[in-house]
Amino acid sequence: MTAIANAVLHGGCHCGKVRVVFETALLPSSLQPRACDCSFCRSHDAAWVSDADGRIRIDADDAIDVRSERQGSGTARFLLCAHCGVPVVVVFEAEAERFGAVNARCLVDRAVFAAEVIASPQRLSPAERVDRWRTLWARDVVVPSDR
Repeated sequence: MTAIANAVLHGGCHCGKVRVVFETALLPSSLQPRACDCSFCRSHDAAWVSDADGRIRIDADDAIDVRSERQGSGTARFLLCAHCGVPVVVVFEAEAERFGAVNARCLVDRAVFAAEVIASPQRLSPAERVDRWRTLWARDVVVPSDR
């Protein structure tokens, strides 16, 4: 069983215009960021972390500071800073639900996590990918366009 931590981790993009808060009841050292091996994630040096029961809040001075981009199958949306281009969060939306994961490399305290693992979602079928996201990603995700 994973220890309870009630951790609140802060971070954001390089220029500071897009900020993120990741809340998890799990001990961060029990969470392994997933370094996706697709060309988009590798080129942006992204590694995704999530807690299915966690919370993700994205904040920006203006909603226009957050750019949305789809890659690969187009099922998930990457939320990037419109100014410096850093992907901060990835989300998947279906049936009025939103699921998300945070780019661990955007968090100030990123060293608190377990060692990263390589993930290859492109090897999964679209249905398998969605099932995986529904299982692993946070279900409580708020983005600037929600306000």
